[in-house]
Amino acid sequence: MIVPIKSLYEAHLTVRDLGRSITFYRDVLGLPLAHTVPARNAAFFWVPKPETAMLGLWGVGTAPMGMRLHIAFTVDLPDVERSVDALRDAGITPHFNSNPIDEPIVLGWMPATSVYFDDPDGHSLEFISLLPDEPRPDLGIVPLSQWRSMTR
Repeated sequence: MIVPIKSLYEAHLTVRDLGRSITFYRDVLGLPLAHTVPARNAAFFWVPKPETAMLGLWGVGTAPMGMRLHIAFTVDLPDVERSVDALRDAGITPHFNSNPIDEPIVLGWMPATSVYFDDPDGHSLEFISLLPDEPRPDLGIVPLSQWRSMTR
């Protein structure tokens, strides 16, 4: 190990329409816009507040190809639970493996509860909260209600 890493500070995504993506990340997800660089077609957001972590968005315009990337946002457990309805209210489909979901899922090996959704460019975003339970990799991936009934 060269130096001990404490956390991830910054991540970047390419987007087709920077203005549309600024609106999504600022107005829908509520991230504070930190800075824009019009000459470079870029915008930077604080996650979730100044000097905590940063997300950079880089406009690529009408490129004929793109990449689907993934970013997970740590949120409190009650917020993961209510995010399914909140995303639907915002016109966004919560899903797991492209299948719509009605409640958060639990990744038993961590364990953590998650809700996945896509940004306007198809990047995979996730709300995640670690659970205080013992890991149960044998349970695989299950709905939160099923996890609770099997682990209590």
